Amino acid sequence: MQKNNISNSVIRRLPRYYRFLGGLQRQNIAKISSRELSEMMRLTASQIRQDLNCFGGFGQQGYGYNVAELRKEIAHILGLDVSQKIILIGAGNLGRAITMHVDFEKYGYELAGIFDSSIAMENIEIAGIKIMHTNRLEEFCKKEKPSMAVLCIPRTGAKETVEKLMELGINAFWNFSHYDINYDFPDVHVENVHLTDSLMTLSYAAKGTNEPIGEE
Repeated sequence: MQKNNISNSVIRRLPRYYRFLGGLQRQNIAKISSRELSEMMRLTASQIRQDLNCFGGFGQQGYGYNVAELRKEIAHILGLDVSQKIILIGAGNLGRAITMHVDFEKYGYELAGIFDSSIAMENIEIAGIKIMHTNRLEEFCKKEKPSMAVLCIPRTGAKETVEKLMELGINAFWNFSHYDINYDFPDVHVENVHLTDSLMTLSYAAKGTNEPIGEE
């Protein structure tokens, strides 16, 4: 399987498959057809088969998909079956909320450390993890070797932080900072989260119109 040959849209649907299959498992449903899954997910059965065939295909003619096995395979494709150490930078309101409400372990991650540049935040505990000052990053990363970071910091100074983390072996970022990491570091893996972008998109949908832009 060549990752470069698989479209980003297919990759972005995999977590949704994983989530829906998890719901089926909780209902003790052992198998499902592509048609039944398509009705649940509002996709076409053909689209589901095409997506899964990118990774070899997992269904059986006349049987459908084994829910538990398919979910396990998708977890493997997404890398959820291998524990990865992740750190969080920025223990403000957003950083604390993510620490408290994102179940990292459920998805194969170990939240190994939380860091903040404020001395006043040092040793405050969030979800059983003590905040460390960012001046301890180098020592910590050399010892624990995290591969991913959650950035909950202001845009100002984010470039220097990313550069430092890359030097320490981190090559993947869950980015809430509004700093465009890939502009300066195109080879780094980034998932940007712009909460206000989602809000503005919702605002457009809520208008209920398709007014042409720039016309009177």
